[in-house]
Amino acid sequence: MKRRDVRAVVLAGGRGTRFWPLGREARPKQFLSITGPDPMLLETVRRVRPLVPPRKVVLVADAGQTRQARKLFPKLPPGCFLVEPEARNTAPALMLATARVWLENPEAIVAVLPADHLIRDRAKFLARLRAGVEAAAREKVLVTFGIPPTYPATGFGYIRMNRAAGRRIAGAVFYPVRGFKEKPDLALATQYAASLDHAWNSGMFLWRAGVFAETLGRCAPGLQPAWDAIVAALRAGGAARLKAAFRLAPALSIDYALMEKADGVLVADGDFGWSDVGAWSALATIWPKDAAGNACRGDTVVIDAKDCLVWNPGRLTALVGVRNLVVVNAGEALLVCDAASDQKVKDVVEALRKSPKHKDQI
Repeated sequence: MKRRDVRAVVLAGGRGTRFWPLGREARPKQFLSITGPDPMLLETVRRVRPLVPPRKVVLVADAGQTRQARKLFPKLPPGCFLVEPEARNTAPALMLATARVWLENPEAIVAVLPADHLIRDRAKFLARLRAGVEAAAREKVLVTFGIPPTYPATGFGYIRMNRAAGRRIAGAVFYPVRGFKEKPDLALATQYAASLDHAWNSGMFLWRAGVFAETLGRCAPGLQPAWDAIVAALRAGGAARLKAAFRLAPALSIDYALMEKADGVLVADGDFGWSDVGAWSALATIWPKDAAGNACRGDTVVIDAKDCLVWNPGRLTALVGVRNLVVVNAGEALLVCDAASDQKVKDVVEALRKSPKHKDQI
């Protein structure tokens, strides 16, 4: 197989408010060691190392998060860190990253990877990623991975594909995408999960830099002025000019801004043990459990407790007669919530933001 110029663009921004109180604005989810012994961002970069050498990794984040990333990767060259002028969602970030790659090599393959996802089967993931690289290199397409649904999730977007028109590329089957469906209600999510032609949107993408530029101009012409301005700013240099160009791009996800409008999108099954680790309760499917379904980090005494999740390293926690609780002790702040309500943890952060007394807790 021909050797390709592959660049891993790792989206290392994001606030991770659902992991308060352990996760904070200054220490979001991608910098937490919650799925293993190391921060999730470090695991993401390690995962692709057999395919992408460190010097071809691009970490995209704001200035504060970039400073943290530099500490995590002290040996990476300065060019591996791409600072967003401001946080404006994934479309501007990926336009910026792809434009920089395009200026270096329009034929280079950009592999877009969120920094805070878990992949359990690394070997299968790498095999699919290599196949995706080949698909993007051989054809003028945008490539993504669809996660086979395991339940009717209403918090994920869905990809609808044409299963009858799949074609094999480099050992994997790729299907034409018929459409992207944003977060559905429960009735619709139940239909999607039961069908074979819908998958969760993984947020991972591959494209040739030049094909991205062509697709953007053809399918999302409203973004063309921002693209042209970002390219010109990168060529000229200067933070002020780049910031002005960056602001021309709408603060939208890449799904809304481009993928939903693009033609020639291919999807392969992402059956490699993916999780977006979207809230504390997600860790209950990742951490080891006791016989009663309790998943605990830290010394724990359990008496008639079931299906609880505890983060309290270095301290003793006693669970007595409780069910379905999330307990997180971050030292100066303690979270106790029903596991079914852990998506509302972000609302706690918003409440703290409005309170002068507690602003130092966000």
